[in-house]
Amino acid sequence: MDKPIKIALFGIGKMGQNHLRILSMLKDVEIAFLYDTNQELCQVMSERFGVKILKDIDEDLKSCDGAIIVTPTFTHFDYINKVSDYVKNIFVEKPLTNTLESTQIILTLAKEKSLNIQVGFIERYNPAVLTLKNILTPNTHKIINIDFIRTNKMSSRITDCDVVIDLMIHDIDLALNFNGDVRDIYAHGVVINDMIEYARACIIHTNGSFSNIVASRITEKRRRQISITTNNEYIDCNLLRKEVFVDKQSVEQRLDNVSISANTETIEVRGQESLLSELIDFVSLCKNVPSSLSANRPNQNDGMKAMRIAHQIQDIIHNANR
Repeated sequence: MDKPIKIALFGIGKMGQNHLRILSMLKDVEIAFLYDTNQELCQVMSERFGVKILKDIDEDLKSCDGAIIVTPTFTHFDYINKVSDYVKNIFVEKPLTNTLESTQIILTLAKEKSLNIQVGFIERYNPAVLTLKNILTPNTHKIINIDFIRTNKMSSRITDCDVVIDLMIHDIDLALNFNGDVRDIYAHGVVINDMIEYARACIIHTNGSFSNIVASRITEKRRRQISITTNNEYIDCNLLRKEVFVDKQSVEQRLDNVSISANTETIEVRGQESLLSELIDFVSLCKNVPSSLSANRPNQNDGMKAMRIAHQIQDIIHNANR
């Protein structure tokens, strides 16, 4: 039996605890160390999961195969910079860093140190999104437009970044993943206390398709929706319920009249928890073994592409609100 992959976990807030829970389920993973600036919480989680607390980063990380960073966005750069001295396999929750400048430095660092960085764009691992990818084959479907809606008022608890970086960036990544490079961007939004809390963006891609993205932290209802218009179908996807519906018109000849009716097909979505799939893929990265998901694994370049578009959207909205 192969030795378990030894992973250090940085950050055990709400999302970090989800990572801790999933990692503890994986038989081929040993959670070597955990760390958080909240020492009291660190002690509680250490005792609950039987994991050592990282005491000396220079010494403890030498024995690790990978590191997972689930800390506040503004700290990502420093953590990546530090752990990259000891491990080359690094998972970082989205976004990669909090600025374009620091993200570019990480890209340079990754190249110099041959780092394997996976960015936490978890929606790529959502079973409903994976189902969409299987449906939307280039030889049978031409995407005309994709509408993304992502609203969550509870996300307003995030204070170190606006709604574009907190929520919209997930769908920016998906838009780029589905439709490719960008030709033009239009955007507007609502700014509260100098923070964008509602954003609407229209992205025109170089292939001629459109992505319309709405993200809100002031909308009362929590929604995660993708609606796709193609040359021959309309596809509706609920990311929360993991549901996919496909509508296609059928034409029936009745004497001299033409009757057009729409057929709705429900696609069965099968798959495991998104975070579980995401972390299994990271373990594959640490092992240097391809997985069924590795071809679509988001890396530092994907992180930079999404960050660049997010930054442009922020600039457009702030300039319009001055």
